[in-house]
Amino acid sequence: MAVAATGFFDGVHLGHRDVIETLLRCAAERGEQSLILTFWPHPRTVLRDGARELRLLSSQEEKLQRLRSLGVDRVEVLPFSREFASLTASEYLDLLMKDYGVTTLVLGYDNRFGSDRLSTADISELARSRGLQVRLVSPRSSDVVISSTEIRKALAEGRVTKAAEMLGYDYTLEGVVVSGNMMGRTIGFPTANLKLREPLKCLPAPGAYVSRVQVDGREFTGMTNIDHNGKIETHILDFSEDIYGFDIRVSFLGRLRDEIHFNSFDELKAQLTLDLAEVRAARK
Repeated sequence: MAVAATGFFDGVHLGHRDVIETLLRCAAERGEQSLILTFWPHPRTVLRDGARELRLLSSQEEKLQRLRSLGVDRVEVLPFSREFASLTASEYLDLLMKDYGVTTLVLGYDNRFGSDRLSTADISELARSRGLQVRLVSPRSSDVVISSTEIRKALAEGRVTKAAEMLGYDYTLEGVVVSGNMMGRTIGFPTANLKLREPLKCLPAPGAYVSRVQVDGREFTGMTNIDHNGKIETHILDFSEDIYGFDIRVSFLGRLRDEIHFNSFDELKAQLTLDLAEVRAARK
């Protein structure tokens, strides 16, 4: 028997964690397994619903790692297909009960599922009519409702600290270091060029950021620049090793400035020198 929560859980943000904390408490009270049922790929990519604009806060690997780290007994990934998408909320509830032994359903305030896109209130009524217990989780008291959409919006505006407040952790990009044009090295600011492991990851707005860089089990301070083409370059402070082909994680701590067009290498070097001084001052 299991107490379950279901959804895509993109980013596993603080709103999601309120649901998961309720899930864990309820499962402990009932002496049952805590279960999260999530999906992959994202429904919009399957249904072609704005798929071109879709950007994710977490890769599947990141999402599963975060969900499991919260102490849930079991996480199941349901393959999202057109056939799966055709299930009504009623049919999906039947699946939860029959295939996963769900006795109690934990619902967030905006939880919707099924091809009929029933509201949370309608899902609650339908679940109870089937003998399922329902636990409803209210939104946090906040000026801004915490949601994956709001976090993506904050990142699109370069507000990485606001995104971190809603996520409960610093927003992070992961990938591998690839060769670039070596221009930074010629002016004394070598950069690690990041190729994302998950191409659909949401990028913060173009500009320069203070970052934390994890590479080869170590942690450094960085200056990360994202250009209008989505190129991600990080100058790692006090670091001169060759890390081409290495996996790195870049976490965004704050925004330094907007993207600037420079007319010469001298202008670029002068600005990077100012940026570096600001980063070093912030570290003290």
